[in-house]
Amino acid sequence: MTPDSLQQLLAAIASGHTSSQEGFEQLKHLSFQAIDDFAKVDHQRQLRTGFPEVVWGPGKTPEQVEQIVQALAVHNPVVMVTRVEPAVADILGERIPLLHYYAQAKICALLQTPLQVKHPGTIGILSAGTADLPVAEEAATTASLCGFKVEKLWDVGVAGLHRLLSHRALIQSMDVLIVVAGMEGALPSVVAGLVDCPVIGVPTSVGYGTSFGGVAPLLTMLNSCAVGVGVVNIDNGFGAAMLAGQILRTGDRLKSALPHGGQGR
Repeated sequence: MTPDSLQQLLAAIASGHTSSQEGFEQLKHLSFQAIDDFAKVDHQRQLRTGFPEVVWGPGKTPEQVEQIVQALAVHNPVVMVTRVEPAVADILGERIPLLHYYAQAKICALLQTPLQVKHPGTIGILSAGTADLPVAEEAATTASLCGFKVEKLWDVGVAGLHRLLSHRALIQSMDVLIVVAGMEGALPSVVAGLVDCPVIGVPTSVGYGTSFGGVAPLLTMLNSCAVGVGVVNIDNGFGAAMLAGQILRTGDRLKSALPHGGQGR
């Protein structure tokens, strides 16, 4: 339940258009809803954090995922399931007709209203190489489904720096950047030295043996000599997108709190 829908419900009860019993039925699962003995769906998360609960796909049966998605769909126009393998996506697609599968991002989404940009600002997402695309696409799809405008820039790693520099004007126009890189993970540091916005580094598990499954790029990003770089966990495109969204939403809230809504006299 979104803040707007909650206000509409309370107004309907106050005006008599909705009975108190009908209102109670809609509100009784506001905190959480138990589903059999395997899940407690958090319907209040969007009211607390600005984003609804997202379903982690691995470790759940298709039947469990289906029940959780159906419960979330009652209160949310968009329901996301992450890290869904193609075989599981096929089963879910048969059970939930409106479910869409973003294959490269491995995200299933139930869209009950047309997808649209709801928040100001633009999230730029860069990938160092083509092998980093699954993580980069997870970030891009997550951000888009959460209502943010996204610009993608793929295969601009430091092995061919001219590829990145040819898009310098584009990356400098972004409001927050997500930079996805494996191997040695140098790209976020390079990008942060060129821009004045926050940079979120996402290390990937792409690399040779001494990459240690993404630990090497993780340490590189944590030791960035450029300022303004934050780092999420290995392969965590979803987490990077959610953090970028929170940065933009916080900036918009602070701007609106300024005299004249942040506009000059």
